[in-house]
Amino acid sequence: MQTRRLGRSGLTISEIAYGNWLTHGSQVEEDAAHACVQAALDAGITTFDTADVYAATVAESVLGRALAGQRREGLEIFTKVYWPTGPGANDRGLSRKHITESCHASLRRLQTDYVDLYQAHRYDATVPLEETMTAFADLVRAGKVLYIGVSEWRAEEIAAAAELARELKVQLISNQPQYSMLWRVIEAEVVPTSEQEGLAQIVWSPMAQGVLSGKYLPGQQPAAGTRAGTDAVSGSIQGFLRDDVLTRVQQLRPVADEVGLSMAQLSIAWVLQNPNVAAAIIGASRPEQVTENVAAAGVQLPAEVMTRIDEVLGDVVERDPAKTSRG
Repeated sequence: MQTRRLGRSGLTISEIAYGNWLTHGSQVEEDAAHACVQAALDAGITTFDTADVYAATVAESVLGRALAGQRREGLEIFTKVYWPTGPGANDRGLSRKHITESCHASLRRLQTDYVDLYQAHRYDATVPLEETMTAFADLVRAGKVLYIGVSEWRAEEIAAAAELARELKVQLISNQPQYSMLWRVIEAEVVPTSEQEGLAQIVWSPMAQGVLSGKYLPGQQPAAGTRAGTDAVSGSIQGFLRDDVLTRVQQLRPVADEVGLSMAQLSIAWVLQNPNVAAAIIGASRPEQVTENVAAAGVQLPAEVMTRIDEVLGDVVERDPAKTSRG
């Protein structure tokens, strides 16, 4: 496993991170979740990403139990705050009250005294940014959070938060966006701003919700049991399931074969070629998926391969920075 520094900080993380967005506490039984976490540890993954909202807070608890007994200093545990975690008006957003209470609840579920990175899961336009950043800074000074980050923030929001972080003398070091061969909306604005402000990207969905694995074929219904075949989550990948996209993805198979990688490995290796990407988050429902995906760590794709990927995918790639997630 290769490691990278996270932004302009001293924090070193594994370039493949393990995440449990759609798995722990929902699609995967606890024994299987523990087996996947163990496979990640065995493969050298030290960075684990979750959020309070995943599986209605259950995912954090599952991860906490799966990591129990591990040497805490050898792990980097990341979580997030923003989405509703209860019925009350203050159980959501980036107010001081919700940030503080959510942090305490996450620490209990994760069975740890601190998290290495605490991330604002979305931007909250209803709360003054000064209130949000001050609440994060106070958690840093209390020793409950070591570093702070954001997720799916626009370039101008990142710049404003970075300025406040400097004034508050805390380290804002990361953004967690969706990024893949098919979804490149961060490249035009977010990445240059992040580089200027000292942030790196921890990217989610490097396989475009599994589409870049090549398992979905044009003109065919997704198989039962796959992510696209599950009603609860199919909406999150619907835009990638067009026949024109799936046809282009199938044309990547010769490229993957040429460099000796699976389609999934090629897609993960591709995002790691971006120097502003510190880690690619993978999820898994079976330990063997972890084993396969970590093989993308340390892979250097030749420039001509990167060019061929661009030529194959052509105009099905989404690049519009205005499409930075708000959902």
